[in-house]
Amino acid sequence: MQTNVANAKIKRRYFERLDEADGLAESTIDAYNQAICRYEEYSGREDFRKFNRARAVGFKRWLEEGTGGRALSPGTVYHTLRYLRAFFTWLSGQAGYKSRISLDDVAYLALDKKAVQKVVASRPVRCPTLEYVLQLTGSISPQTDIDRRDQALIAFLLVSAMRDQAVATLPLGCLNVDSLVVSQDPNAGVQTKFSKTIVTTLMAFDDRLIGYVRDWARYLITVKLFGPADPLFPRSKIEQADGLCFSAIGVEPVFWKGTGPIREILKRRAAEAGLEYYHPHSFRHAAFHIAMRHCRTAEQLRAISQNFGHEHIATTLTSYGRLEAVEVDGIIRTMDFHPGDASGSGEVNTEMAKEILAVVEKHRRRQGGSYNE
Repeated sequence: MQTNVANAKIKRRYFERLDEADGLAESTIDAYNQAICRYEEYSGREDFRKFNRARAVGFKRWLEEGTGGRALSPGTVYHTLRYLRAFFTWLSGQAGYKSRISLDDVAYLALDKKAVQKVVASRPVRCPTLEYVLQLTGSISPQTDIDRRDQALIAFLLVSAMRDQAVATLPLGCLNVDSLVVSQDPNAGVQTKFSKTIVTTLMAFDDRLIGYVRDWARYLITVKLFGPADPLFPRSKIEQADGLCFSAIGVEPVFWKGTGPIREILKRRAAEAGLEYYHPHSFRHAAFHIAMRHCRTAEQLRAISQNFGHEHIATTLTSYGRLEAVEVDGIIRTMDFHPGDASGSGEVNTEMAKEILAVVEKHRRRQGGSYNE
């Protein structure tokens, strides 16, 4: 079927926006493209300006019944509609499309609440425990530079809770070895979500994990003579041995080209330790669960939220306002992350719940509204 030139041009503009302005990963942009292509397959590649409520409903039914005889999973249907809804929402604000595409029509690109709940419930997030991370890092004997790097990397994924793309692009100078504060600064080359600047204090879940990270950073500075602009987690140096095969002989001050090496390290180290593999982002989930078990006040909850780079943890806490970086650092630093401080239930305790509810009510009265929006 012939390509629609107008559609191709506007899609290219949208993908440039996702890449340059939103800073989305290539794989995520590909997912948006696939969703839009599915819609074009359904519509016969007609001009996007012809989108309306009937086409939205028809496309949704087409997905649910199976595209071209291919049954799609509920999760695929959900994400296809979510990505397409984002595209048409953006499109409705573009010149030449504003008067043609209604946001009310775009709203029909949504599953009903029961279907959404079914998708969410069917995809539980599996993540490692603190004990798992301690066992995995403890299984690595730091005999070589690669061993030291891998051990520190695994520890860092948990105590920093950073996204793997940011970790892979983090310069050594963005970590203050003494204060253990990380500056996720896009101006320094750190690739953060939406290119946000995030200040993160490493969370002392266990002194051994902090020790692995701190020792590695100091080793790079004092022994390997790495500079501030060199990577905190450099790639392996590969050389040919005996004129036959290539092997890793150490590390060199060069950044990884992507996040693939992080996944490979986790897979290899888990296999060597006889443990289950967890993907890099699951360590971020694990850090959140561990930190939440030690929350005692709404202020601590807010600090953890900002430490993760989140603008809002919930509308209920907006009256606290955004904390300054120094305040976040101070709160995180004074929290006791050791087991004796946890309730063991993994839930926010009663006193904290009362405090949060008080914050909600105070903010509701101030805004003169409710939280049904």
